[in-house]
Amino acid sequence: MYTTRPAVPEDAETIARYNQAMAKETEGKALDLDTLNRGVQRVFDEPAHGRYLVAESEAGEVVACLMITYEWSDWRSAQVWWVQSVYVHPNHRRQGIFKKLYQATRALGEQAGVCGYRLYVERDNTRAQQTYEGLGMSQTHYLLYEDLGE
Repeated sequence: MYTTRPAVPEDAETIARYNQAMAKETEGKALDLDTLNRGVQRVFDEPAHGRYLVAESEAGEVVACLMITYEWSDWRSAQVWWVQSVYVHPNHRRQGIFKKLYQATRALGEQAGVCGYRLYVERDNTRAQQTYEGLGMSQTHYLLYEDLGE
């Protein structure tokens, strides 16, 4: 049995470690933990950047997390929420935890008047894609471009 809740600052270290594990697992990237800790903490310090939700086991262990960030849609005159930094600890996968987190996200979004939800997923991560499709999400016709100055 798992429960979801808004993350609190005491969860920041776990979220940072999970972000590090997710980057290594999905993209083969080794992210600096100090930078991750600062980035996660900044979301708690400056809520305009987003918010985190976590899932806990019955024992109270945080076993999964996701971050919500905000995009303004002038076409819809409402916010679109981006679901980012999704991670479920390997020992707790395939048990519906992401589904619970996504349902909690949607419930919060409905209260806030959100018009939709988006996320991006690695092209080769077919398991995640199947999960998202199973929750009613669909692949868009958009391509994602970026300039991160690297």
